[in-house]
Amino acid sequence: MNPIEWLEQTVPGFRDLPEEDRWAILHFALLWSLFEAKGLQTRASAQAILALVHERKAEGRLDAAAFQSSLAYFQQRYFVDGQFTDHFNGLNLRNNDNPALVKQVLSASNSDPADSVAALLIVIYRLRNNLFHGVKWAYGIQGQRSNFEHANNALICGLTQLVPSGS
Repeated sequence: MNPIEWLEQTVPGFRDLPEEDRWAILHFALLWSLFEAKGLQTRASAQAILALVHERKAEGRLDAAAFQSSLAYFQQRYFVDGQFTDHFNGLNLRNNDNPALVKQVLSASNSDPADSVAALLIVIYRLRNNLFHGVKWAYGIQGQRSNFEHANNALICGLTQLVPSGS
């Protein structure tokens, strides 16, 4: 059976999910798995992300400006009028996800280029965990297209800049 047809028949709300949303999620799954394999040697964690980004900065291979539109999107989504939003709580940051750094970057109290890129990728890592561990399905995976589109753009930047040549 076609997996999309099966999802449409089985999962409430999936049939109503626009095709663009479906593509954004599919692209995210593919891009994340490639980023995790090539950039993080299949061992994704906030610490691995921080190490990778800071290593590339030290090598002069980090162009943080390329990530800026995605970072700005997530800053506006998760920090409004001096407060973290309910969407931020939905990231389900764990202690080992370096929540202090993520909060500093999203609230713009830390604008270090490497920290900013690392925090953005940690947010994307949390989107990955929430999708792959089922949290996003709890509400029918609706309203996620912009999240995944911005995550996809950042992952392409990450694959371009952060993954060692020849990987």
